[in-house]
Amino acid sequence: MMSSAKGNGQPGQEHTLALIILTYNEEANIAQALDSVAGWASQIFILDSLSTDHTLDIARRYDCQIVQHKFESYAKQRNHALEHLPIHSEWVLFLDADEWLPDSLKQEISTLIATRPEANGYYINRRLIWMGRWIRRGYHPSWILRLFRYGKGRCEDRAVNEHLIVKGATGHLHNDFMHEDRKGVTDWIAKHNGYATQEAAELLNTRVAPDYHEIDARLFGTQEQRKRWLRLKVWNRLPPVIRPFFYFFYRYILRGGFLDGHAAFTFHFLQALWYPMLIDIKYLEMKMRGKSKDLTSS
Repeated sequence: MMSSAKGNGQPGQEHTLALIILTYNEEANIAQALDSVAGWASQIFILDSLSTDHTLDIARRYDCQIVQHKFESYAKQRNHALEHLPIHSEWVLFLDADEWLPDSLKQEISTLIATRPEANGYYINRRLIWMGRWIRRGYHPSWILRLFRYGKGRCEDRAVNEHLIVKGATGHLHNDFMHEDRKGVTDWIAKHNGYATQEAAELLNTRVAPDYHEIDARLFGTQEQRKRWLRLKVWNRLPPVIRPFFYFFYRYILRGGFLDGHAAFTFHFLQALWYPMLIDIKYLEMKMRGKSKDLTSS
């Protein structure tokens, strides 16, 4: 377990880490996640969205605190965790239920925290395991800001594909964390069908709230800022339904996804072609319904 040696700051917080896992019906994955961090993190929280399966029964076998809160969006759930969980650690790490930490990454984080780094947040590379294979080409690297100093980070206000915003300097870690969903493709499709609805609605969303927060879109910024810039300045200007074919060609051909075998083909087909196609179809449907309502009300 991480040290709680005293030094600058509040007593007992230095060199400590709180790990937060969001769950909803994750009985197939939660043991994998908790096995990888049990006995390592200073605090482990399960923020559950009212699961109806055996997720919590499994979680209770581990030394963790379980809190339930009704789900609205991933961003609101993450921010609720930061605002309401009894966190008394110096650092926070978010981990999804279908992700796990290898020993090399845990050692790197422990060593980093012990050095009292100046940066307030760190990006970690996500390694996707699909059908037992690492999907390396066309998807990796995938940098995500997950580790940050408590009180210095907050999630942006997006319904889906949300990112953390950290005040102050950030850095990058060397070792990957693993994304290995054990539920299977049927659940993956059902989940992404829901994501597609949210993504389509996001395309139609007009942001007028004065306190709205979102990461900056920058071509020469971080990977997530560059992706957001490309989405706003390039992707959204391409014709719907046609653009997913360009994206699939880019990922599977130009970035060499085809070199990773049949498992990679199924992933890139679903994630780079089928999923964005579904978003576009739902977007066009929502847009058409909006126009129909305008016509009937005029």
